[in-house]
Amino acid sequence: MGFFDALLGKRKVAGIAPDRLFAITTATITLETAHNIKHRGRAAVVFQPLATGAFEQIASEVEELVRSTGEETGTTVSTTEDSYGYRWFVLHDDDIEDQAVGVNAVTDALAVGGYNDRVLCAVFAFEDAKGAPVYFIYNYKRGTWYPFVPADGQQQRSNERELQIKAQLGGELPFEAELERWFPLWGTPI
Repeated sequence: MGFFDALLGKRKVAGIAPDRLFAITTATITLETAHNIKHRGRAAVVFQPLATGAFEQIASEVEELVRSTGEETGTTVSTTEDSYGYRWFVLHDDDIEDQAVGVNAVTDALAVGGYNDRVLCAVFAFEDAKGAPVYFIYNYKRGTWYPFVPADGQQQRSNERELQIKAQLGGELPFEAELERWFPLWGTPI
């Protein structure tokens, strides 16, 4: 950060940081063994598509790449669009490391094509001992994680449970310090 950035209150964003993304693989061990929060075998990259041939070409190529490498790892792929126009590139695999590699491959391909600013986040699906969903969201622009725990009812979240999970994991994930940046993802298709 330069002098003028500090003076004007601007900060550089963390951007794509694979080491921070892959932290979910080791955190999963603690989640499962110490807190009985199990991985659901699903993860997704969420991005805003562009209606250009070049963008669709890259999206198609990366999907084909993940499908072909998935034959070796057991990863399957599906895509869906939500009501906000975001595309969800969903990876199904019981191995969290395979999912993290797949998520990283998708974001790398978009970044190489010059579209890393179109990537919203990565989402990894978990569930607690009662089968309730717990999502871990990686914000690419900030290089940080945060939990999202939907509560019973329409578009309610359990802020208390989210803070408990953050406290339980301690320093295993680089958590977003600003709680107002813990955005919910309603209607998550994973």
